[in-house]
Amino acid sequence: MPQLYDLNIAQASGAIRTGEVSSVELSTALLDLIDELEPSLHAWVTIDREEVLGAAHRRDQQAAEGDVLGPLHGVPIGLKDIYYTAGMKTTACSKVLADFVPDHDATSVVRLKQAGAIVLGKAVTTEFATSDPSPTINPWNASRTPGGSSSGSSVAVATRMCAGALGSQTAGSTCRPAAYNGIVGLKGTYGRVSRFGVIPVSYSMDTVGILTRTVEDAGIMLDAMAGYDPNDPCSAWEPVDEYREMLNSPILAPRIGLIREFFLENCDAETRRHTEEMAQHFASRGADVVEVSLPPNFATIYAAHRTITDVECSAYHEDMFNARADDYSPKLRGWIEIGKLIPGVHYLQAQRLRRRHRAEMDALARSVDVLLTPSAPSPAPPLDGGTTGSPMFQTPWTSAGLPTISLPSGLSLEGLPLGIQLEGHLFGEGKLLAAARWCEKAIGLELMPPVVPTAPRPRM
Repeated sequence: MPQLYDLNIAQASGAIRTGEVSSVELSTALLDLIDELEPSLHAWVTIDREEVLGAAHRRDQQAAEGDVLGPLHGVPIGLKDIYYTAGMKTTACSKVLADFVPDHDATSVVRLKQAGAIVLGKAVTTEFATSDPSPTINPWNASRTPGGSSSGSSVAVATRMCAGALGSQTAGSTCRPAAYNGIVGLKGTYGRVSRFGVIPVSYSMDTVGILTRTVEDAGIMLDAMAGYDPNDPCSAWEPVDEYREMLNSPILAPRIGLIREFFLENCDAETRRHTEEMAQHFASRGADVVEVSLPPNFATIYAAHRTITDVECSAYHEDMFNARADDYSPKLRGWIEIGKLIPGVHYLQAQRLRRRHRAEMDALARSVDVLLTPSAPSPAPPLDGGTTGSPMFQTPWTSAGLPTISLPSGLSLEGLPLGIQLEGHLFGEGKLLAAARWCEKAIGLELMPPVVPTAPRPRM
């Protein structure tokens, strides 16, 4: 049997359900690994060991009584430190909220708990999930960015400190760090998962993100959280599929639309070659790979996205910023100050462009089963210059509200993870996950950062 921290969500929940492993054993293994790795990786803000083990003990008691809550029963899950957790600090990694303790859970956290999950802890984010780099270290190469803003969540999953975690995406903050760390990152359709109790960046763009090591695990977490929530005015009424059930059914080879223009034109030579090789590999395995073209107005979305996020970010922070401007990090401070200066007419024109972009990109996605692009223009770039990497390959899909998923697909010549990104149509998570599962099997790869201990050790 693998080390307990190697178990993914599906494996761990199955083992707990059958009694092969207890939630206390699993939680202890993860906490011990965190103790070993955290001093060098800085992935976590808050861990309450006693609370985690107490919750695990309660889950074990429930399982012994035949009361298994759901597919996440007894499985510890990490949360980006922008998700409200009752009685536990939610700081957004900012001085401004350093002592903030919510009195309720975010809806997504409530639903994970209802499915049996345990909150393992709060993972590091860039301040208020924006652009200033976090202290988290890339486990593949300490000189490279782990990505942002879901840096702690991504590193925690990649290094086996947890099997799944929540991130968020306003531009590229789930799929990009997933690619840089060699894991799966899923961003659902805008409105598919409630954002109630999640500290916002941009009301028009923010989306709950899921970080796991397998497509099936991403489906399990989405199953638990998806659905309408009256507390979120942007929550969708659209019917919810049984995502894990769809993944466990026979999956046909998908029709894949490869986008060359813009994406392959704006990545480095190694990433371009790798993406083309992946497309060829999928075709050799039976996929129908065709080339598709972007709509003529595609390029306008970048300016529109920035205008919208600047204004909405500034609106959220206005009161706190007016009182404590000096406590904000430089890049976030710039966002807020710029947002204050943008005229209302420019914001409304940007929203008009975004609505048109949404319709055009959804039509493109519906022309095939799934679209294919690189996850990022390059492997994780150096930390020099304070970057968290470019979100340019996620921004169009986030602006359109379309679901996307990043899959680990190889290693660069420098030993850094490479990823492909698949995009689906609005509320087409079921089809997207099915195509991603087919691609995952065709790739046949699971990446392990070199910092994860592999020597045998006792289970307890």
